[in-house]
Amino acid sequence: MTFRTIETEGPLRLVVVGAGGMGRAWTRTIQADPGTELVGIADLSAAAAESAAAETGIPGLAVGADAVELARRTGADAILNATIPEAHHSVTTAALLAGIPVLGEKPVAASVAEGLSLAAAAEYTGQLFMVSQSRRYHRSLFTVKRQVAALGVVGVVAVEFFKAPHFGGFRDEMASPLLLDMAIHQFDMARFLLDADPVSVSCEEYNPAWSWYAGDAAATAVFAMEGGARFTFNGSWCSPGFETSWNGAWRISAERGTVLWDGDGEPDSAPETSVADAEDPGHEIAGSLREFVAALRFGTEPMGRVHGNVMSLAMVEAAIESAAQGRRVAIDDVLERSYESALATERNAEVLGVLKSWPSVRDALSR
Repeated sequence: MTFRTIETEGPLRLVVVGAGGMGRAWTRTIQADPGTELVGIADLSAAAAESAAAETGIPGLAVGADAVELARRTGADAILNATIPEAHHSVTTAALLAGIPVLGEKPVAASVAEGLSLAAAAEYTGQLFMVSQSRRYHRSLFTVKRQVAALGVVGVVAVEFFKAPHFGGFRDEMASPLLLDMAIHQFDMARFLLDADPVSVSCEEYNPAWSWYAGDAAATAVFAMEGGARFTFNGSWCSPGFETSWNGAWRISAERGTVLWDGDGEPDSAPETSVADAEDPGHEIAGSLREFVAALRFGTEPMGRVHGNVMSLAMVEAAIESAAQGRRVAIDDVLERSYESALATERNAEVLGVLKSWPSVRDALSR
């Protein structure tokens, strides 16, 4: 499936939507990339937009409440959606229907159903919608992938994630803070390492007695993956002492050996494997931005294209459902219910037509 490319000369002109902490991180990243130019900041709060604009140091940087209007006013080539997840669908849909490509923060949307709607909107408009799964962009992760490929069939991909952040704010009140706000990173990284999608999951979440979170801040999940491998996630967001990397600590067991990675440094393999140096994908959101620009310039398929990303959110929804119901959950059941919900709630006739044309959700997402 192709998408429209951009042939204008000079840096890619971008409007950032959302003037919170993540939006400001993106404005700094755009300013540091010679291939991009920040031309505006949109936020429903005029004060927040003005504050973020002042922080950039760009004289007269345009601001506004409506992302599409601001993009048209500034001649932006694309929009970067750094709003809260609940706004991802509306902001991205408006941009795509206006003929503007979008790079969005994870998750793709607040629900898998909304993610399917956005995939259909991208198909209908022919515009690129890419989701920034920023933790894929780490050179050592690419090295791990190459080492694993040299060890034959993979049996187990296991990650431990133990941190103790005191965020304050909305995360402290979420029902499933670890699974909803963080685990999607490791779930997505496992899909990347295996080149495989999930089949089913069994998950338990719980809250240690000393937890400062209202909801369950710890979870253990076991995913059956295509090809027969198992991916296990064991984590806690209230685990002080000997904390892991934000990427987690990984162990991949294959038929001819094992790869260990602490999430930060270089991986180790036993037996030692000689692999070509991994390409540098860029680091975290800077890598996402670089790949987005290359995709729009040259038509190359980016890792985070919406069709390839929805399944990572499906893993989150399935894990939460499994924990709530105390049973194994099939990913296809989550996809089918989400598809029916997308059909029932879609308000754009053309996007609805695309949804109805799909032979199956998995087939559509593999395009």
